[in-house]
Parts: sequence; structure tokens; C-alpha cells
Amino acid sequence: MTLDIDTLLDDPATRILVCCGSGGVGKTTTAAALGVRAAERGRRVVVLTIDPARRLAQSLGLAELDNTPRPVAGIDTSAGGALHAMMLDMKRTFDEVIEGHATPEKASQILENPFYQALSSSFAGTQEYMAMEKLGQLRAQADAGEHDWDLIVVDTPPSRSALDFLDAPQRLGSFLDGRFIRVLSAPAKAGGRAYFKVMSAAIGTATGLMTKLLGAQVLKDVQTFVAALDTMFGGFRERADATYRLLQAPGTAFLVVAAPERDALREASYFVERLEDEGMPLAGLVLNRVHTGPAEGLSAERALTAAEDLDDAGEHALTAGLLRIHADRMRLSEREKAVASRFVQAHPAVEVAQVPARPQDVHDLDGLRGVGADLARSGQPVLSV
Repeated sequence: MTLDIDTLLDDPATRILVCCGSGGVGKTTTAAALGVRAAERGRRVVVLTIDPARRLAQSLGLAELDNTPRPVAGIDTSAGGALHAMMLDMKRTFDEVIEGHATPEKASQILENPFYQALSSSFAGTQEYMAMEKLGQLRAQADAGEHDWDLIVVDTPPSRSALDFLDAPQRLGSFLDGRFIRVLSAPAKAGGRAYFKVMSAAIGTATGLMTKLLGAQVLKDVQTFVAALDTMFGGFRERADATYRLLQAPGTAFLVVAAPERDALREASYFVERLEDEGMPLAGLVLNRVHTGPAEGLSAERALTAAEDLDDAGEHALTAGLLRIHADRMRLSEREKAVASRFVQAHPAVEVAQVPARPQDVHDLDGLRGVGADLARSGQPVLSV
């Protein structure tokens, strides 16, 4: 089945569009192209990228992107649309969470804590969690009328596995609300003499072990951080749950992005199954960088035979070389079709949009418009053998 991109973008009920998939399959370009196309068709769009390579800023003609949505110039606004773009600043977003849910005194203690500074910058899963925090902020701002965008396009983090995007918010919430943190918080909660009593009697052995493993100063930083953050523990779990509900809600649509390669489509298959299990709305699959040829009717075998005949004739070397290049391209196309057809057979209900491979990287608005047009082109046959 063919995915109708324009119907998805034009539907005012579509409020959040999440581009997900494994790394290196073109999620950032897809998200940007969808944002440009939606804006030029009348939607008021904000694109949130998590790609640290800053390719989105360059393709949109912006000097840089940061944690604040920036208007994109050069968009055709005749249909009433507009486009903003931003790049997630993981630490700044974490700081905003702290500042918004703690007293100024507590927030200052947390923000200055060495353990927090390490956690907010490098803890596994923090980037994915903060991407969801920022998504929640953008949606809340739109609902409150603080901004007038009506479509949020999310370019998910370049994780090793596509599933990290769904797993990380819960993982971070569980860590901050887990037994390890509770053990560390117990001594600080006790205070005074009780502090030393609890330390020695209840968790003295555990603390001694952690001191050996982490070092006394690190352990002290962790315990200070835990004590300051204690009132927010439940909030992280609640926010993770709220994020899941937002992703499951009507108005959210997932696009799984993949390349016609075995590993990328295996990840895409896992993601499709996970979305189905979690009751999250899947719009379809975007298959990027599909190789085609100008003479699809000329098979690789026939091209090679013709090249050999020309070689035997002892002339037309250039034509023979072009025929061999065509044969190589057709064989690549056949391999891609075989791999993609297995995905289609395993997931026959998933709608597919194909984007042909381009001779060079997309680096400007015209390139993004071209990708958007390819995404929306109707009547494309689904790859099959």
C-alpha cells in the first residue's frame, strides 16, 4: 500500500509527527522535508531535531539552531503556513525541568551539583528523555496559545537502536525513582545524629562498597544531589508516563524511516512491532535512498550481454562501459527490492512511501522541497519481487 503523505500533513488532526528509525537512514532530512512541505501547504510547523551534526540548520539556511524555535526564511507562506526549527540542547532542557519544578534554592543546589552536571550531559538515555520533555513543552505551549504552531515534527535521536527512543524515558525515570537512589537518599533524609546511625546500621556496608567503587567525593555529590532532588522523584516517573500517553494519543503519528538495507529494515520491523504492542499510531514507512535506473526495462543480464557483444565488435567502448554501470545499478536495485519485499510481506498493512537515491546530499530548501515532492508522489508501486 502507498502512503499518502499529503493527506497526513494536511489533516488538522495531525498535531505531532515523529520520524523514527535506526541511525544513518535519513531521519533528519525526512523530518526537515516534511516540515517544509507542510508549511508550504498551510500548516504552522515547528521541527525539533536532535541531530548534533547541525545538518538541519544548514539545509534550512540558518546559521545555527539552539533550544529556542527559530523562524525559517525562504518558505512560501502564501497558503498561510510558517516554519520554525530548533535543535535540542539536552542539558539546557534538563535545567529547565529542574527550574520549573523546584524552588529557586533547591534548583540552585541541583544545578551546581557535580553529579547533576555529569548526569544531565552524559547519562545514557538522557538525550531521548529530554527530547520527549521538549516535545511536551512545545505541545503545552501550543495548547496554551503561547505559540501558534499546529504541527510538531520530531527528528528522533541517532540511537544505536531505534527502540532506544521509546525505552529511554522510562529507563531514566526508573533510575531516578529506583532503589539505588532511594538507598542513597535514606541517610540524607535522616539528618543529624540519626544520619550517622542510619549510615552505620542500615546501609553502612552498601555505602562503604559504593565509596570504594565511586570515591568518597563522588558519593557525597550523589547523596547531595539526591537530597536536593528528592521532591522531584515521583515527577520524573509521572512525566515519563505522560510522555507515553501523549505519544499514544490521537493526533500523534509515527513515520518509521529506513533505507533498503537488511539491518535498517530489521530495525524498522522491530519498531513497527513495538509501536503496535504499545498502541501507538503508525502512519507508515518511509523507504529512503531507493536506487532506480532510467531504463528499468533493460535487465542487468541483457545489459551485460550487450556490453560483451560490443566488446567483441572491438568498438563502442564507452557504450559498453555505460551498459556495465547500468547492470551494476540494476543488480543493486534488485537486491534492494528483495530486502524490501520481505518487510512488505511481514507487514502487509504498513503503508510505504519511497524516496529515490540522490546523486548528492540535500543541503538547501530546494533539495528539501524535492525530497518532500518525492515523499508525496502518488502512485508509486511498493517494492516487490
